[in-house]
Amino acid sequence: MTKAQPTVVFENQTVYLLDQTLLPLERVMITIPDAPTMWEAIKVLRVRGAPAIGVAAAFGLWLGVKNLPEDTTRSAFLEKLIETRDYLATSRPTAVNLFWALDRMMQRLQASNFLSASDLKNAVLAQALAIKASEEQTSNLIGEHGVPLLAGVSSILTHCNAGSLATTGIGTALAPIYAAAARGQIIHVYADETRPLLQGARLTAWELQQAGLPVTVITDNMAATVMRDKNIGAVIVGCDRVAANGDFANKIGTYGVAILAKEHEIAFYVAAPFSTIDFATPDGLSIEIEQRHADEVSSFGLRRTAPEGVNVFNPAFDVTPAKYVTAFITDRGVIRAPYFENLKAANAKPLE
Repeated sequence: MTKAQPTVVFENQTVYLLDQTLLPLERVMITIPDAPTMWEAIKVLRVRGAPAIGVAAAFGLWLGVKNLPEDTTRSAFLEKLIETRDYLATSRPTAVNLFWALDRMMQRLQASNFLSASDLKNAVLAQALAIKASEEQTSNLIGEHGVPLLAGVSSILTHCNAGSLATTGIGTALAPIYAAAARGQIIHVYADETRPLLQGARLTAWELQQAGLPVTVITDNMAATVMRDKNIGAVIVGCDRVAANGDFANKIGTYGVAILAKEHEIAFYVAAPFSTIDFATPDGLSIEIEQRHADEVSSFGLRRTAPEGVNVFNPAFDVTPAKYVTAFITDRGVIRAPYFENLKAANAKPLE
């Protein structure tokens, strides 16, 4: 199996992140000393991708309480934990894994019988490490479940980055590519550059090059031509939140790619940890979409490309209706329509 790029690293009681805003020109691991620094890292996309954000937030929760005095009472400790959770939850609103990880941490800690601050700190850290390990295993399972869908496929198209840089494992959308490569099947990836922040060009292309796999970067408005002319056998994308009916939010531009895939009769797969499915959100209209700064659109690199003062619309994500999804590739298996019923059934099925 392809070795994952390190995104969130814990060594010697210290949390490190790979600063993805510097890729592909610089590969820098930065130290995250406290919860505010983690909040900033999530907000400005030093760490990004729903699974990786969830893991980062879990460690951010630990960073928020690790320096509390040893004589802190259980009630005061939990109060600080809740305060840190609520603070980290304000960093980015769309990726459900952020809230899933924080809520999982809180539920486990509030249900524990630990009384001392030292034991509670250790328990918070243990939960963060467990979430990180779980995400690594989840990536492997997504890869294994996705491989059969790519039998005979020589080229795929993807949008944004849903590889190892977006997780703590081998990825979501790219996991089946890596798993297929481990079996000797090499699949050429066409990567949409993904304006305005170029996650496809900067990140997907970089990590596939690092893995020695063939990748071609295209601009977002080339997707239709590539689908028509380049023997694309499937489109695979990741996602940040899946509603109960199968509508899903992913990086802006995904909706258009899904429509194009439908028109060209190309299978459109969404790869996601099952934790990304939000059964409390009934449909895509209920998903909150993060709005980002105008400068991301009005400038390219450090050069301004739009007139000063012009209005800019910059949603970070869009919502793709479930009708465009051929199947969801999850750690619980491949799930097909009807999604409301089948996602619910998969959620009720005991884990093996």
